[in-house]
Amino acid sequence: MSTAQGARARARIEVTAAIKDEARSRLAAEGAAKLSLRAVARELGMVSSALYRYFPSRDDLLTALIIDAYDSLGESAEQAHAAAAGAGPLERWVTVCEAVRLWALDHPHEYALIYGSPVPGYTAPQTTVPPAARVGLLLIGIVSQAHASPAGLNPLPPLPEDLESEAARIAGDLAPDLPPEVAAALVAAWSQLFGLVGFELFGQFNRVVEEQEPFFRHAVRGLGRGVGLS
Repeated sequence: MSTAQGARARARIEVTAAIKDEARSRLAAEGAAKLSLRAVARELGMVSSALYRYFPSRDDLLTALIIDAYDSLGESAEQAHAAAAGAGPLERWVTVCEAVRLWALDHPHEYALIYGSPVPGYTAPQTTVPPAARVGLLLIGIVSQAHASPAGLNPLPPLPEDLESEAARIAGDLAPDLPPEVAAALVAAWSQLFGLVGFELFGQFNRVVEEQEPFFRHAVRGLGRGVGLS
């Protein structure tokens, strides 16, 4: 790469980062539904046509912000899990869940973007799926590793008959090495984890739960036991 090409590449990276930083500021001030390329360009002192060379549409910019948020959340959870590598599976489960909560509290507007109300008129493309799966795959990995260990998992109650085929499909798609009842419990636990975080972040626990950190830790430990971890 020539010096001129390298300088252009660096400039593009810097401008792209500035656009996304300003867009995040707009998210915090007005919410995702009101995100406007023109407003972002105006705040950066750019003409709209110049910004379109980086993000052809509002949806392209939203997608970039969503992927960044999922990747940031996933990286935080993975780093926390790596730091707890010597702990037992239930403790690693709790550690990952706590990392999700702390990231959400530190990035409330980005959390709202990926787990809040859908943005009217926006449909997330497939490129958002791998980043969105990082936390879920981490939790599946903890349970799969425990299932393969000599101690295994605590047995779960049998599934109701009308859920057996769906649980088998879930297991086949997400965790083929796990029993269907465990795979179904994992999906339920994953949804409850983000429900707990969302309730705290968006104020639904106000005047209900005062000591939110120990409450959360206790609740996610229960979720871990609910998927068979001991």
